[in-house]
Amino acid sequence: MIMKNAKKYIFPTVAVVCLLAGFLIGNAVSNKVNAQRFVFQNGQFYQQPQSKIDQLMQLMQTAYVDELDIDSLTDEVMQDIVQKLDPHSAYIPKKDLEMVNSELSSSFSGIGVQFTIQSDTINIVAVVAGGPSEGIGVLAGDKIITVDDSLFVGKKINNERVMHTLRGEKGTKVKIGVKRSGEPDLLYFTITRGDIPVTSVDAKFIIPAKNGEKIGFVRVNKFGENTYNEFISALASLKAQGATAYIVDLRENSGGFMDQAIRMANEFLNAGEMIVYAEGRAYPRYEAKANGTGRFKNVPLAVLIDDFSASASEIFSGAMQDNDRAVIVGRRSFGKGLVQQQMPFADGSAIRLTVARYYTPSGRCIQKPYTLGDQMDYEKELFDRFENGEFYNADSIHYADTTEYHTKNGRIVHGGGGIMPDVFVGRDTTQYSPYFNKVVNRAYTYQFAYQYTNQHRKELTKYKDWQALEKHLNDANWLPEFVAYCKEKGIEPNEADIRKSRQPLTRLVNAYIVRNILGDEGFFPLFERDDEITKRAVEELSK
Repeated sequence: MIMKNAKKYIFPTVAVVCLLAGFLIGNAVSNKVNAQRFVFQNGQFYQQPQSKIDQLMQLMQTAYVDELDIDSLTDEVMQDIVQKLDPHSAYIPKKDLEMVNSELSSSFSGIGVQFTIQSDTINIVAVVAGGPSEGIGVLAGDKIITVDDSLFVGKKINNERVMHTLRGEKGTKVKIGVKRSGEPDLLYFTITRGDIPVTSVDAKFIIPAKNGEKIGFVRVNKFGENTYNEFISALASLKAQGATAYIVDLRENSGGFMDQAIRMANEFLNAGEMIVYAEGRAYPRYEAKANGTGRFKNVPLAVLIDDFSASASEIFSGAMQDNDRAVIVGRRSFGKGLVQQQMPFADGSAIRLTVARYYTPSGRCIQKPYTLGDQMDYEKELFDRFENGEFYNADSIHYADTTEYHTKNGRIVHGGGGIMPDVFVGRDTTQYSPYFNKVVNRAYTYQFAYQYTNQHRKELTKYKDWQALEKHLNDANWLPEFVAYCKEKGIEPNEADIRKSRQPLTRLVNAYIVRNILGDEGFFPLFERDDEITKRAVEELSK
């Protein structure tokens, strides 16, 4: 502020200085902002103008009044821009890229444990066979209390933080302190991180059919970089056990790499049959057709899908349906018909940008409608399906694309909102009750199973197959203990509800306990035995 009594010569002098300084600063900034990038082509240099975003970021970096964390700001700007696009394009900051990529990789580096967080504490559910933790004596049931001599419990502990802490570069070490049942003091283990395999096939087993035939069941949880190899190995194993028909379970499989789905589909199709094609504004049409080398072209096949089967899962099931190669059983799939390409930036971040739409052999795009930048409405669509009753009744389903497409044999199919199964199986609510819904939604079934396993681990580990372990659990009659556990958590028992839901409740808790002891190879055969979609698929294959 300039005082009124100041000498008359002071203000002009100050003004001139300020104007000159402003001119010099402005000129310097302008020179930086307007500096053109040059590219060399055909023996000449050409100016490559900067975008307004580039100019803005340079202005803020060079001229803003305060110093800025330009990297953090750039991440925020990039995320804001990409959020204005379709729901599946995504900007991935450098700090998150390794974690995101590892979801579809064949391995990552870590200590080799499966965990759950209960009561603000890391509970080890299982130790990966052959992994770094198994070799030094870490056991299922241990609770991690300290990491590198620092307390690692409390409300700030979440899955992301745990994985970030326990994962790391191969060969590096981490020290954990665990509380083990029966041990008064913490036990300390220094673990050298190593490669931990990431599998796509959860389970493979034989389901006996009423006609005496054996049906091979394969559950695929994602389409990662090694999915095809795992899948074909599972099919070969089941064939060796006498399987003459197969069920491929893609429920809750959100997708992954397109090429893995194409290679899987190729195993069941004849030469020349279309698997999928894709095209975009700058993405030339790409077609994938079967080459005739498949080893399972003539075996009966069923594919299971549900509301969360998406992307590569829909490519596979769409190829089977449009070529009339398999019976599709379950509920309408998610409806993701967009293709993303991951492109890296120099700073270690990346963008997964939607570059094309893919189409099933009949020509339909199964992408459900979306509004640019409206992620919330897009995610709410599944809830709307539930509210409209389509989880229970196929007649409640409405297609966004009313165009009639035709399968190889002339059957009518639709696009614009997922794959509609050939055999619809709605959710069975006859045995569900408010009590059952509460204990499941609050994960008390899972938590109780873990607690029960730890309390009885010594006797449970005597059983080497799921049938014997299930019989033991049924004889043990743990249900009153479970009801008491839930009452302590605030859910009052309801005898009528418990009687109504006894069967699904028993199946679920038994399956969780079996998983804690025998892994997924024990869990899925037990869980799927009474599953309505699986039972219907077996019926279709037994006709």
